[in-house]
Order: sequence, then structure tokens, then C-alpha cells
Amino acid sequence: MLRVAICDDEAAARDALHILLEKVLMENTEEIVYEFSTGAGAVSWLKKHPGEIDLLFLDVEMDGLNGMECAEKIREFDKNLMIVFVTGYADYVFDGYRTGALDYIMKPVKTQKLFDLLHRVRVKMAQEEKEVFLLKNADGIWRFHLHDILYFYSDKRLVSLVTKNAEYPFYDRLDKIEERLGNRFLRIHQRFLINPEHVERLGKDFILLPNHTLPCSRKYKARATAGIARSILSEAPQRKSEES
Repeated sequence: MLRVAICDDEAAARDALHILLEKVLMENTEEIVYEFSTGAGAVSWLKKHPGEIDLLFLDVEMDGLNGMECAEKIREFDKNLMIVFVTGYADYVFDGYRTGALDYIMKPVKTQKLFDLLHRVRVKMAQEEKEVFLLKNADGIWRFHLHDILYFYSDKRLVSLVTKNAEYPFYDRLDKIEERLGNRFLRIHQRFLINPEHVERLGKDFILLPNHTLPCSRKYKARATAGIARSILSEAPQRKSEES
């Protein structure tokens, strides 16, 4: 499932890109779900709806908050959203890569360029599939990178996914989620499944995550301790490489 959004302050430009995209998007699995007429509006909405959009086509030359400024603000709270700049001036290209843009397309937009771009997007999403958790609830479909998830907790049939910024409830079973995620997440309690990457402290009967203290039951303590140790050891070479 690929969910696309367009941001351009000119209605005619939004309509033109929308028409071209409909020609190259795969029916039933890819769709344009939102359009924004201002950069400020896009930033505000995306901040409140993390993971609901996969790909954003962002016009550079907009009144008010322009495309570059918009992308910089988005990157403050979302590092994963794929951003493609739409511009009439090649001078902006290198500025776009500074904000982690996937690519840029020049106006007038060519169908072949969009076709090639979407092929890259599909390949990228397929490669990252194992690093993403997808959930569906009453508010829509959400896509979360595993690294951004702190933990899951269950309350009867309702499970909540917790990030540093919010919680997202959905109907499922914690046992099924644990099986789905394998060794990437650890069970520490009948009701709690955590991401060991975010563990700050392991206590006698609790585990400390950023701004969250969770109970750790005796039944899961030994297994959780071993899993946290493995996570720390696996991250050590990467941290050393980043520091050097």
C-alpha cells in the first residue's frame, strides 16, 4: 500500500500532477489520499498524523512557507517520509538533498519521470518492509518504522503501539504481534512487549524506557535480560563506527 500526498499552493498545478499520478499509480494498492494548498497546512497535518503518508510531492516555490522550509520542519519530527520536490528551477536541487529528499522532478512534469520515480519508491518500500510495522484502526492506516516504536501493551482485545510522541490503539493480540516481530521485540510481561533498543535501565522488577517505567514479571525476566544484552552488543559496533 502506497499512500501519496501533494502539496502545492496552485490548484491547477495540483490537479495536473494528480492526473499524471493516476496514470502511473497501481490500482487498489496505491492512491493519492491528501492534497495540501499550503506548506504550513501540510506540516501541521503531518505532525498530527505520523506514518499515514508514505510519499509527499512538495512544490518548492510556494507563498508563505516554501517547500524547502516545509521539508526542514517535517524532518524535525519525521525522518522517514519520502519527499519529492517539484520545481521549475534546477537551482534548488542540491538544497533538496540537504533535507533528505528522495528526488526532485522538474516542471512541467513528465509521465516517464513519474513512472521511473515510482519504481524506485516501490523497490525502496519492498526493501524496508521487514523494518516497518503496519496497523489499521478507526483513524486510518499507519506505518511505523520499528526503531520508532517504544513498546506495545494490551488491554483485553485492544493493543496500543507507543512511540515517544503518542499511542495508537488497534484490535489485535499481543501474542500474534510478538510472533510477527520475532526477536526484534521482547516480552517482559503478559501485557507488555518492548523494543530493546530503547531500554535505559533494567531493574529488579521493572524496565525503564524514555519517559516510561514498565513492569517486568519474574516469568519473563531471564529471557528479557538476555535479549536486552544481545541488543546492546549488536548496537555497539554501529555506535563505534558512527563515533569514529
